[in-house]
Amino acid sequence: MFTIDNLVQPETLEEAYKILTEKRNNTILGGCAYLRLGSQRIGTAVDLSKMNLNFIKEQDEYIALGCMTTFRDVEISPVLHEYFGGVLPKAVSNVVGVQFRNIVTVGASVYARYGFSDLITPLLALDTEVQLYRGGRMSLEMFLNKPLEKDILATVFIKKSAKKAAYQHLRKSASDYPILNVAVSNLDNQWIIAVGARPQRAAISRHASEELSKGNMTNEKIDHIASLVAEELSYGTNMRGNAEYRKAISKVLVKRAISEVLQWK
Repeated sequence: MFTIDNLVQPETLEEAYKILTEKRNNTILGGCAYLRLGSQRIGTAVDLSKMNLNFIKEQDEYIALGCMTTFRDVEISPVLHEYFGGVLPKAVSNVVGVQFRNIVTVGASVYARYGFSDLITPLLALDTEVQLYRGGRMSLEMFLNKPLEKDILATVFIKKSAKKAAYQHLRKSASDYPILNVAVSNLDNQWIIAVGARPQRAAISRHASEELSKGNMTNEKIDHIASLVAEELSYGTNMRGNAEYRKAISKVLVKRAISEVLQWK
């Protein structure tokens, strides 16, 4: 459980950021789904619900997701079903149950860089950028690799394209966190392979992606690419699986995801 000393509902990001940075234990509230799993004392909790940041908007070049957009919003969005083979709705539909997905928010999940995230991995396989109040706009990959600083992730932008993408995952049970997840995308023979729940945060397998983009697609080539991914990325051990198991599973999920993308015309 967590304890809140004070709750505020600012009406602008400027006001919210000012309150957030006043004291070390001031915190932005998302859906609070994961806060409930730990024990934390929050000085001032900053609730963003009055800023109209729950939206999915199709723009000329991007699809914009507000930070207070829930996983359920993503799951049922007609726009997100239309693009990338519906990979984002498919990915978040695996998260626990509908009641849980109704409170988990895009901004909190991405900003926290959860290693077990079902959302970050497919976002990495797409052309995704994040807009921070103080830090500005940058690629999702850059954000994941930079030191964590107090800021507010306001919007996630996904570049619109004809990119095809697939998501694969392994769980012990339907309601559990993933043991490992994989997302693969392709546009004009430019492939991206991302692996998450390693159990570290999701990462792109750059060398394997570059090799796959060279073409000459055969079963032997796909097997080789899967082995490259397993060797290029690091894997760890936790209560859901050990490093060697994750490494072996990554080969299977990568091959499945590549094959799924190749099936689409």
